[in-house]
Amino acid sequence: MMAHLNSTVSFEKMLMKFISEEDPMQSMLKWLCERLMEVEVESKLCAEKSERNKERQGYR
Repeated sequence: MMAHLNSTVSFEKMLMKFISEEDPMQSMLKWLCERLMEVEVESKLCAEKSERNKERQGYR
């Protein structure tokens, strides 16, 4: 239950941040695209940002 509460609070904070922007939809889309690109790079490199491991396929 606590994890759900924390994720809800974070989501609410993000929404408030987006709503305060001049163009909320553009801000949300920009954030989403950046996050999707991060996930794709992490997947291709087999490591998260700044993570060091034997399976890492390269560096960004």
